[in-house]
Amino acid sequence: MLFAGCLAACDAGRAASDPTDMSRPTIGRHDTTVRVLQMNLCNSGRADCYSGGRAVSSAVALIHEHQPDMVSLNEVCRDDLPVLEQAMSATVPVRAVASAFTSAKDRQTHAPVRCQNGQEFGDGVLVVVSPPVVGSHSYSGVYPVQDPHDSEERVWVCIDLATRFSACTTHTTSVDATIALNQCRYLLSSALPVISRRNGARPIVLGADLNLAARGSPGPQSCLPNGYQRTDDGGLQSVVVSPGIGVRTHSVIDMQGTTDHPGLLVDLVLSRP
Repeated sequence: MLFAGCLAACDAGRAASDPTDMSRPTIGRHDTTVRVLQMNLCNSGRADCYSGGRAVSSAVALIHEHQPDMVSLNEVCRDDLPVLEQAMSATVPVRAVASAFTSAKDRQTHAPVRCQNGQEFGDGVLVVVSPPVVGSHSYSGVYPVQDPHDSEERVWVCIDLATRFSACTTHTTSVDATIALNQCRYLLSSALPVISRRNGARPIVLGADLNLAARGSPGPQSCLPNGYQRTDDGGLQSVVVSPGIGVRTHSVIDMQGTTDHPGLLVDLVLSRP
């Protein structure tokens, strides 16, 4: 199922793995960098990894420090997004920030899963929109293949930026790696190509908790279509890009115990046509 809609335009953790300088790299005049920050904030209030909201504060600090162009989020409450959107806006005051959120679904009722505070629980993505603002659209969907032992029906969400790229996130099932792999394959090989074709074949950036171990079997590399690239946090999170985008640098960031996942910071190079 595919949904579309219009959008209006602490101490940060230290990098645990930083093979390169994460300052903006110098690139050719026909290319541009896109900095992606992927985080699973474990902010439902129901899981053992919940830290009383401190993960959101850590995320705000990381946004201020690293000034990402795109932030992809898993295990967040709906009202976490405006907090992080404000943090992104503060780093780029002359530009707008587009955001989209979709809730995981309760397996029994198909209603939105709720955080302990009553807000909808799910995944979100935020992207800086450079002027001139020519609009963006959001898309989301529920996977047609779900794990019968998972209480949540897993989902995905994207923002398509006119003239740039589609920014997406997902959190696949944590119960069965084979089903997580099938969900990842459906997203990259079926759902996202439809969006890309509908919007002029723009490239795709996916920041996600794929629940596929980086060195595991099956691993995240197994769900990539030909020509796609990825980098990871050494665990379960990946940033995946379609042809036309290259991975320049990546860094794994210690979230100081505020969540059970590190942050994944990646600099991409987007080739202009």
